[in-house]
Amino acid sequence: MTGALFEITFMAAAPFWLLMIFAPQWRPTARLAASPLTVLPVLTLWAVMAAPVFPELWAAVSSPDIDTFRALTALANGAGAVWAQIIAWDLLLGQWMFLESRRLGVSPLVMGPLLVLTILLSPLGLVVFLFIRAARKPRSRSARPAYEDAGGPAKP
Repeated sequence: MTGALFEITFMAAAPFWLLMIFAPQWRPTARLAASPLTVLPVLTLWAVMAAPVFPELWAAVSSPDIDTFRALTALANGAGAVWAQIIAWDLLLGQWMFLESRRLGVSPLVMGPLLVLTILLSPLGLVVFLFIRAARKPRSRSARPAYEDAGGPAKP
């Protein structure tokens, strides 16, 4: 069962990635990207896989060392829980990058491949994006926060 949950984990995040990459100008994409709730399906899978190995998981995070972490990931549910956590955080990171790129006016033609890189190797994707972000200025002097661009409430 853990193998199936492991496979389902990325599939739960994939629709959001696909929208950000292939439908970046569609208004519902920005609304979804602005919501932290998109990670709930992945976090649910994390909880299902983490529950049976919670003592080992707690040991690995409360007193981290390489051997304890190696022991956790040697367990199928431990590896699955770590994978689900990575997928959830990567999705949140990708959503932030997507919204920030809209605020800065970065082309979707640049962001699409960068989001793919972030899916595969998020540390590299983040570093590249941070360089792009540092080189860009917001669209206007009074650029609205990304959540407003996504249809969120405007501040007075």
